[in-house]
Amino acid sequence: MALDALTRLAEERVDHRFKGLPPDAEGLTVGELAAQRRNLFTDGFTTPVLALSAERLEHNLRLMETYAARHGLAFAPHGKTSMAPQLFRRQIEHGAWGITLAVPHQVRVARAYGIQRVFLANELVDTAALKWVAGRLDADPGFRFLCYVDSVRGVELMDEALSGASRPVDVVVELAAGEGARTGVRTEAECAAVADAVAGARTLRLAGVAGYEGEVPRADPERVRSWLRRLVALAVDFDRAGRFAGLDEIVVSAGGSAWFDAVADVFAGIPELSSPVLKLLRSGAYVSHDDGHYRELTPFNRVPEEGALEPAFRLWTQVVSRPSPEQAFTNAGKRDAAYDLDLPVAQVVRRDGGERPADGISVTGLSDQHAWLRTDAEADLEVGDWVGLGLSHPCTSFDKWVLIPVAEADGTVVDYIRTFF
Repeated sequence: MALDALTRLAEERVDHRFKGLPPDAEGLTVGELAAQRRNLFTDGFTTPVLALSAERLEHNLRLMETYAARHGLAFAPHGKTSMAPQLFRRQIEHGAWGITLAVPHQVRVARAYGIQRVFLANELVDTAALKWVAGRLDADPGFRFLCYVDSVRGVELMDEALSGASRPVDVVVELAAGEGARTGVRTEAECAAVADAVAGARTLRLAGVAGYEGEVPRADPERVRSWLRRLVALAVDFDRAGRFAGLDEIVVSAGGSAWFDAVADVFAGIPELSSPVLKLLRSGAYVSHDDGHYRELTPFNRVPEEGALEPAFRLWTQVVSRPSPEQAFTNAGKRDAAYDLDLPVAQVVRRDGGERPADGISVTGLSDQHAWLRTDAEADLEVGDWVGLGLSHPCTSFDKWVLIPVAEADGTVVDYIRTFF
């Protein structure tokens, strides 16, 4: 890992760019502020402020490390969730094979902070980006990069852009999750045609097959497993045809955050191939989990004996208006909270150092900078109270915050997570 680059994150100066941080911390480095171990509730943080739970973050990292090891899976968590190199480092320290990403900018961030294995779970046909990848591969023999291909035309564009590269770019054929799904090759015959095109390209090497089961239409356990069996069968057919000749390992990859139990089950049945199989899982939302979408969809609901993820985010916002007994407004809105899947959920209220459940309080809408609260008769809420909100969808929570405090259960802030979106 590029520890020097990570260390330099702590040397960044705190200023107006970082919302929620104490105004009197301006001019300190992030490292100096962290060393002060300020309390999130009493030491000058301003609302709204998003915080990560130190204990829950560590729990989630350990749980998925254990899960992947138990099921014989390599793990390349999707980094687009957090775009936080500090979390990438912790994921690697907790056994991750590498980091999955989605677009070239994200790969550049990962490389700037020393990630040595990158799985780009997307097609890549941008000439400038491909030339940059080729340059990084040429400069660092230890850098491993893979990306999707799903068309003969895409292969042709890649081969043209990579002309003159000294190392081939490893690609995996993406099998679509079904008609009307997202990217990917629709039929096995078309998969073979794309693989033939890769074989004819001087700058590419076929390394395996992959896809995303989260796009299976009308997904349920049987439909998802059926598609995963198609993916495995494609790898077997390619291997029998000699398409993986000369590889040290064959990549078979799937796994979002909703069906990784099905991935583990089906991948356990992958037969012996001509080279060892890298069974690569790519789930990313686990790192923070959430209080909405993924709380409902997590596979751990189906396999509770394997453990449970814990929501690590809480958005602290303050009541600024109480115009009627049935209504209140806090000072966090669409600029601060994820709202693309579900509205935030009022969880706790803080007043005078005490914390209690947010009984009788619900979020009914968001403006740019306000949350609309409905308050029932049992709600005890005053102007000035802090309301802790649970969020749904990690990907659109991280991206609204450049520097996120990591707080222990008593509010002591022990670290700050820098994001790059």
